[in-house]
Amino acid sequence: MGKSGPNYKKIYTEIIVKKYPEKYESCYPILQKEVLSVLDVIKLNQLIFAFEDLETSIFNQKHKAYDKATILNILEYQKRNGYTNMRIADEFKLSRNSIAKWKKIFMK
Repeated sequence: MGKSGPNYKKIYTEIIVKKYPEKYESCYPILQKEVLSVLDVIKLNQLIFAFEDLETSIFNQKHKAYDKATILNILEYQKRNGYTNMRIADEFKLSRNSIAKWKKIFMK
């Protein structure tokens, strides 16, 4: 049996229903997916918590972790759209150094 992670679909649905019901409609298309990817979770975070205070945002950013599949998706998204490291880093709230490091590791 494989590793079972958190049920993000259930977690985010409960957060939206209990605390942010006005955001349900904008999150609905993502929550209807069978399985949520890490990018889906990031998008839900952006939709739900877009206007948090700066301190909370910085704290959350420092504790993000990306699996190999997500990193490859981000790099493919960058390539497909012709984005610079700076643009992709800004879009996903990453450092340019992280993007450069991932390229060295995964784009040999």
